[in-house]
Amino acid sequence: MAGSPAARDVQAAFAYVLADEWSRAGVTDVVVAPGSRSTPLLVALAEAEERGELALHVHLDERAAGFFALGMALASGNPAVVVTTSGTAAVELHPSVVEADLSGVPLIAVTADRPEELHGCGAPQTVEQSGLFGGSTRWAVSVGVADLASAGWWRSLASRAVAEARGGAHRPGPVHLNMAFREPLLGAAGAVLGDGGTDGPGAGTKGRPALRSAGLGREDRAPWHSVVAADDLSAPAEMVRMLAEAGERGLIVAGAGGAGAEAVWQLSRATSWPVLANPVSGCRTAGSVTLADSLLRTSRVRQWRPDIVLRLGAPWASRVLNEWLAELECPQVLVDPWGSWSAPDRLPGFVVAAAPDALCLAVAKAVPAAPRGDWARQWALAESAGQAAVDATIGAEEGTSEPALARAVMAALPKGAALVLSSSMPVRDFEWWAGPRDGVTVLSNRGANGIDGVLSTALGVAVARTGRTAASEATGGGTVAVLGDLAFLYDAGALLRAGQRALRLDVVVVDNDGGGIFNFLPQAAEQEPERFERLWGTPHGTDLCAVASAYGVDAEQVGDLESLIPALSGPQGPGVRVWVVKTPRAANVTAHRRLHEAVELAVVGLG
Repeated sequence: MAGSPAARDVQAAFAYVLADEWSRAGVTDVVVAPGSRSTPLLVALAEAEERGELALHVHLDERAAGFFALGMALASGNPAVVVTTSGTAAVELHPSVVEADLSGVPLIAVTADRPEELHGCGAPQTVEQSGLFGGSTRWAVSVGVADLASAGWWRSLASRAVAEARGGAHRPGPVHLNMAFREPLLGAAGAVLGDGGTDGPGAGTKGRPALRSAGLGREDRAPWHSVVAADDLSAPAEMVRMLAEAGERGLIVAGAGGAGAEAVWQLSRATSWPVLANPVSGCRTAGSVTLADSLLRTSRVRQWRPDIVLRLGAPWASRVLNEWLAELECPQVLVDPWGSWSAPDRLPGFVVAAAPDALCLAVAKAVPAAPRGDWARQWALAESAGQAAVDATIGAEEGTSEPALARAVMAALPKGAALVLSSSMPVRDFEWWAGPRDGVTVLSNRGANGIDGVLSTALGVAVARTGRTAASEATGGGTVAVLGDLAFLYDAGALLRAGQRALRLDVVVVDNDGGGIFNFLPQAAEQEPERFERLWGTPHGTDLCAVASAYGVDAEQVGDLESLIPALSGPQGPGVRVWVVKTPRAANVTAHRRLHEAVELAVVGLG
């Protein structure tokens, strides 16, 4: 039709509207990996950054980009957008999408695609991207090449993506937008939107209501959609009554994503129930039971039986604790705001879809006043005796063990710091041996429990916090990541250009030359040493400082904790620093055994 805008300009207008609406909906950061097919969107995002509406973060590797965006969303709670080109570039986002799904992290994965006519005919960089991430997404939609007929829902598409990622009435998680673009890829949004892309409706939108709405958006830069969910997460009265009347022999097991520390401790004080808290729960403050894994290895504590267990958040990494919970015959209550069944043992008789904070506070208010009884005292005594034994054992050892490192790092972090823990041994060592701390935020990718993308996640966390977190700015707390050597090598490419980013991050790498966690498993004893080392131990023999230095990052091997701790406990300057701490794998197993034995003796000595 005469006077119709060029197709390239329609695509540019579509991309402009997406970037503008994401900003209106509260998105502050977009992570992009370079590519040709995503050109219309990359241009629109770059222009939005120039207008001060969004911050753009460029990564060469799509897998790293996905986990970097995940880290930003994990730290901020706000959806981050990650953009790739078509083909295997889009496939590389799958691990981070899976983690976002299982962890409940808001993430918007945007994959550029070839138009329909290039599918099924051998066109390069063309794979089936519709439904690429399967059931891992909260919402997924494939968008054909933009045309004027679809302009009326461009803003709705962008706004809904943010709302779906945030969760609304559902658990937060990943959204997938698959967007086809047709060559030529460079166009002018103003040719379609007129001045509507900047200050007003403009001549280009006259007589076209859909374009006027696309160009203008809502007044006062309000998002196109605002999801208002009904408050149906209040604590059920019958559950509050049951917990309030359960007596003093209850137990609170706090994991990631459960209730906040204030609500948990109000409940604990009212009921006298001990709090078993892992670091990621945010509840591991003074008075909590932190040595649960080691205490439950003792014959004495393992025989203790509560009358009721309240589970808040995700399961611990500790197999010992989880197996003990599976042995109990008392009622167990699992509380999750989304009704998620975070119980691999399938034992909780009650799964309560309520806000954990609301339930804890309601029970605390309803419980009859009761004096602190023997149940709470025996847990406190065992914890105190165990902590003294751990301190004495670590103080007497030569060299640096991994439990000692976890304990020292947690104690040394300044208030306001964030700690990112890798799966495998680091998250376990901090769960088992790190003492109580307040003022430190502990984060970990424990949805899928993988070691892939941990360094990228930590970088994303650091960028999200640098210059934006009031506590971090006031105290210089910064961000510290603790990784095993294999997790570091797996994601070392994330360090490329890390020195150019506005962040503060210390990376502590525990280098035991291989897969240290496997030395704790039956394979280590039941397989021939040569086979074990080849298939599980997998010694890498790599100079990790040289790897970091090759990417332009300062790195140093430290021989003991006395050299490491001052660097982590003081104010951090800008940039990324890598600290490599060597530990022997076989000796690490012995160090854990000695600590467990010391705790056993301490508990037996209580009489």
